[in-house]
Amino acid sequence: MLKNIVVTGGNGRFAQELKKIKCKYNFIFRSKKQLNVLSMSSITKNIKNFKPDCILHLAGLSRPMSIHNKNIQRSIDLNIIGTANLVKACSERNIKIIFFSTNYVYPGKKGNYKEHDALLPWNNYGWSKLGAESAVQMYKNSLIIRACMTERPFTHKSAFQDVMSNFIFHDEFAKIFIKIIPEKGIINMGGKIQTIYDFAKKNNKNIKKAYSKGLLPEKIYMNLNKLNKLIKR
Repeated sequence: MLKNIVVTGGNGRFAQELKKIKCKYNFIFRSKKQLNVLSMSSITKNIKNFKPDCILHLAGLSRPMSIHNKNIQRSIDLNIIGTANLVKACSERNIKIIFFSTNYVYPGKKGNYKEHDALLPWNNYGWSKLGAESAVQMYKNSLIIRACMTERPFTHKSAFQDVMSNFIFHDEFAKIFIKIIPEKGIINMGGKIQTIYDFAKKNNKNIKKAYSKGLLPEKIYMNLNKLNKLIKR
């Protein structure tokens, strides 16, 4: 039974929503300074101090997306090497690891991607997450969440009308996530399939339409059948 869960990136946007959830799990939130994923001694120290049954790995480099082109070394360090370090530490002690990946690992050309469809990231952020996934998938006591979520309220003044996605807000995502913590393998997680504009408009009637013009693939939405079955079970 999982009980104590150490959370990397404990000051991040999603972690702030997770802190509000009342559940049977004891989440131990650790900031980047408290748990440095690039330091094996820091990882080991946290494991010895808190004796977790699981590590929820939220730390990493995400936005702006351009940073993954401008600073490839930092992207590799934080997203790939940091994750690999955690996997090594967990595998030595049989500690479960839950890793938050992204729907950006899919090509985004046909949509409705299932968990075992072919992967082909379309930007460096996606490649950095897929690199991290490679380490996690080598360790069977693991769960990979391919997430499509964003903070509430929608942070932009405009949204793409020509991009279909599975966006869901962090607070809603957190409530669903709690239900699948015991699972292993890979799970797509997100919300209703719709354009990003339609998603954003429900919470901001003044949102303006925009068009991707190649900034995002037009069909980055995932198939959520596996998730829905697990929730209903």
